[in-house]
Amino acid sequence: MTTTTSEDQETIPSKRTLPSDTDPLKRLKPSTDETTVEAPNANNGTDIHFQSLLRIFYQRIFPFTEVYQWLSYGDLQKNYFANREWSFTLASDVYIRFQSFRNVEEFKAEVLRLCPVKIDIGAVYNIQPRDKKTIQPGAFKPLERELVFDIDMTDYDEIRTCCSGGDVCRVCWDFMTVAIKVVHRALTDDFGFKHLLWVYSGRRGVHCWVCDERARKMPAEGRRAIVSFLEVIKGGENAGRKTHLPKSLHPSLRRAYEVLVPHFRKTVVEGMQVLSVRDHWTKLLALVPDEDVRKRLDQQWSTHERSNMARWEDLVSELNAKKRPLYNVERDIVFQYTYPRLDSNVSIGLNHLLKAPFCVHPKTGKVCVPMDPDHCEEFDPMGVPTLESVLNEKGVGKGIGVERFCKVFLRGVGEEVRRGFKERNVLEF
Repeated sequence: MTTTTSEDQETIPSKRTLPSDTDPLKRLKPSTDETTVEAPNANNGTDIHFQSLLRIFYQRIFPFTEVYQWLSYGDLQKNYFANREWSFTLASDVYIRFQSFRNVEEFKAEVLRLCPVKIDIGAVYNIQPRDKKTIQPGAFKPLERELVFDIDMTDYDEIRTCCSGGDVCRVCWDFMTVAIKVVHRALTDDFGFKHLLWVYSGRRGVHCWVCDERARKMPAEGRRAIVSFLEVIKGGENAGRKTHLPKSLHPSLRRAYEVLVPHFRKTVVEGMQVLSVRDHWTKLLALVPDEDVRKRLDQQWSTHERSNMARWEDLVSELNAKKRPLYNVERDIVFQYTYPRLDSNVSIGLNHLLKAPFCVHPKTGKVCVPMDPDHCEEFDPMGVPTLESVLNEKGVGKGIGVERFCKVFLRGVGEEVRRGFKERNVLEF
C-alpha cells in the first residue's frame, strides 16, 4: 500500500467511529500472554475495533507526563521539548513528519485527535520542526538526539532455524538477550554512559536510547566512531565470513566473548540445532579455513548419528588437533553466530526517528514496554502486555498492566531528568 507523506501540519480526515451505543470495553475478552490484535487496515473490520481500543489506551494509559519529562530533561534549555521532532503514522497509512509541541498538553491533545498507530521520536532542531518552512532551505538543522541503537531479529534470519521474518519464539529471542548484555556493558564500561533506556520494539527486536547529555550532543562523527567500535558483523546476506577479528581481542570483545560462549552453546548448538541438518552444518563448516577438517566432519556427521553438542565438540577437537592450532576459528564462529547485529544508519544519523516507548505495535497489539537490562534474561516477548490486556486491567480488573514497566522506564532515564530539575531548583521527577 502506498504511504502518503506530509512534511507539514495537515488536515486529517475524521476517523471512523463505532456506533454511539457500542462500548469497546464490553467487547474485550479475557486475554492470555500471547493475545494479539490484528493490524489496522485489515479487511475484516478489525481496524475499527483496534482504533477504538487504541483511543482508550491513549486516553487512560499512555504515560504522556513521564514521556514529556523525559524528553524535556528538566527544561534546562528553553524550547528543548518544543524543538523536538515527532512523526505520526495514521491508520489510513498517512505518515506525518516534523510535528512539534510546546508542552505536554499540546502533545496529548494531538495524539488523542489523530490516534496514530505509530509514534516516532526524532531530533531536537534549531527551531520548532513545524515551522521549518519559515526559514531558508538548509537553515533547518538537527542539534541533538539521543544515541540510539536498533537491533532487529530479521538480521539474524540467515542463522535462525526456528523462525524467519517477523516471527519470533523464545529460542531465537535469546539473540536479543545477548545483544542487550553485550551492548549495554560496552556502552557503560567502555564509554562511561549511565542513562540507558532499553525498549521492546513490540514485535521482533529491541531499541536502546542513550540519554546522557554528552551522548545527545554528540555529532555524527562521534556516533560513527562508537558504532565502528561496537560493530563486528559486517557483510551482506550472501557473504560467508562476516567477522574479521584480530588475533588478540580488545578487552571489550574479550568480555563480550565470555557472554557469547554459553549462549552460543545453549541457543545456537542446542536450541537452533545447527549441526543436526546438513544444510545448516555445511554453512557453519564453511567458516573453517581447513578443507581437510571440513570434509572429514561432513562425512562423519553424514554417516553417524550424534547430538548437536557432540558434533560441536568434534569440531573443537579437530581445530585444536592441527599442528598449527586454529584456536581463533572456534572464537570467530561464536562471534558470527551470536554477536549483536547493529543497524549503523539508525545510530549515526541525527535526523533518524525511532519508535516511542509505550506505543502499541499495530500488527501484534503488544505494547513497546521498557526492559530492565539487569534482568533481560527474564524478559518474555510472549508475555508482554497487549492493547487488550491492559484495557482489561483498567476496564474489568484483568490482564497485565504497564505500571511496572513505567518504573523500569523511570530507572533508565529518571536520574538524568532529575538532574535537570535539581539544577532548576524544582521538585524532583
